Amino acid sequence: MRGAILGLILAAPAMAEPMTYSFVWKGAGGYEMRGALRFEANRADWLVRETDLSCFVIEGSLEGAPVGRWALTQLEVDTTWRLHFDAEAGAFLVEGDGVWMPQAWNMDGAGMNCGADGFGFNIGNAAQDLCVDNTLIVESQVDPFRPFPALPVDSYDFPDDACYAPPLLSQAGRLGHSPS
Repeated sequence: MRGAILGLILAAPAMAEPMTYSFVWKGAGGYEMRGALRFEANRADWLVRETDLSCFVIEGSLEGAPVGRWALTQLEVDTTWRLHFDAEAGAFLVEGDGVWMPQAWNMDGAGMNCGADGFGFNIGNAAQDLCVDNTLIVESQVDPFRPFPALPVDSYDFPDDACYAPPLLSQAGRLGHSPS
């Protein structure tokens, strides 16, 4: 009996380990953005896209004072949301890496759609910059070709709105699904 249980445990598919990276972006004019992302490590390729994330958050500041934030669960149908992250290099793609507007985190190329009281970030062909309250913050702009690294971390204290909730298997029967 013990051998059968051990065999079932060993035959079960391995759970993917999440990979977590944190980052700090230093803009011009005293602007800064901090954040983190998480995705499953058992990916076939190392280019991580926005649809691969289970957690994501960005928080902006000006001279240390908060100016805004955006988190993954704030994503709506009309949100501009593009992310290209090279996990092997530990860096976000920037202009010149072969992807048009490689980063658009709640901000389009014009920088005017991060929402009233909103916050967003963008890397396009003109600059890397921020949006606050539907306004492009020109003072934050830096060279669009400037590297944007991220560091792997063992853990990150994501706010509640930064992560999609894991599926509740105990609720499967209540949702009309029967466990197999």
